[in-house]
Amino acid sequence: MKAGRPTPALTMTEEERETLQAWTRRPKCPQALALRARVILLCAAGRSNTEAAAELHITIQTVGKWRQRFIEKRLDGLLDEPRPGTPRKLSEADVDRVLGLTLVSAPNHAPHWSTRSLAEASGLSRASVHRIWRAFSLQPDRTETFKLLRDSLSVDKT
Repeated sequence: MKAGRPTPALTMTEEERETLQAWTRRPKCPQALALRARVILLCAAGRSNTEAAAELHITIQTVGKWRQRFIEKRLDGLLDEPRPGTPRKLSEADVDRVLGLTLVSAPNHAPHWSTRSLAEASGLSRASVHRIWRAFSLQPDRTETFKLLRDSLSVDKT
């Protein structure tokens, strides 16, 4: 008879197995999620927590944690939970509104938006507009085309 706490049996459907195997093979999958999938696949193959931990070079407690979460919540238990902290104050609608104004329209009084003028037009703070522009690498004051200046003193060279 084994000593210690009994390990709960881990069974899974064929669909769950295919999903876990896809997570381990997909190149763009977060590596933490791929590791959790490997843990569950080893446990489902009949390996003990100790054996799975030794094979994956992680602690026994980590294997036990993910085994238990999978048993309780199935595949959803392996996904990252929301992190603690202050929730976002800017909604997706605010971001879309700032992007739309920046990319589609121009202010009446200037050739391009400034953070102050766009903040006034959108009802957000100047810092919020700046953060949105920085996140999307927008620089409305820089143009990608050559501008000809109409100078009255220039001589017509024909």
